[in-house]
Amino acid sequence: MKTVAITGGIGSGKSKILSFFSKRGFTCYNSDEKAKIILNTNSFVKKYVIKNFGKLSYKKGFINSKYLSKIVFDDPEKLKELNSIIHPLVEKDFKKFKIISGKSIIFFESAILFESKINLKFDYTILVTAPIKIRTDRIIKRDYITVSQIMSRVSKQWSDEKKALFADRLIENIDWKRSDNGFPLVKNSLVQHIFYLFLLVPLETSEYILL
Repeated sequence: MKTVAITGGIGSGKSKILSFFSKRGFTCYNSDEKAKIILNTNSFVKKYVIKNFGKLSYKKGFINSKYLSKIVFDDPEKLKELNSIIHPLVEKDFKKFKIISGKSIIFFESAILFESKINLKFDYTILVTAPIKIRTDRIIKRDYITVSQIMSRVSKQWSDEKKALFADRLIENIDWKRSDNGFPLVKNSLVQHIFYLFLLVPLETSEYILL
């Protein structure tokens, strides 16, 4: 079994790249989504979060992402504390996921792949990057937060330059277009090397690939 880890800063579009592989039939695991599920369903985690981050961490039984995000992104120690509780559970779940899937190749997405050093457990790593202006525009449209809030979160993450020192391959995720039917397209050259050099699966010859 080969495991491929995808990472990138907030707004880089790493989920789009993961989606690209998922839509082509590859088995994919989104650790951020799994973390949210754990926060919402694990009774031990819920009790811990309420005790250490406040009762407002949950609203009607579900995680109050806006409230919790503000706490952890304003306080690096709180962010570290939350990660120390959630990420071991995500890793444990991923181990089970690999066994159950039985697939020869699995793609894994994580926002803090290198920071947490779990990149050492993967066969291949991909760093997704984009200029900060493009990332900021994406986040504003997606999360409806201010530029100052975005920059505060970016400052808490490793820079792309630092992450690039540990990555096997980089994808600069800036060349998006729209097909006639409205679906996003990504430039073929951004991903073809992953198939040819690692997966050994031929790509379409067109310049753009439908995501």
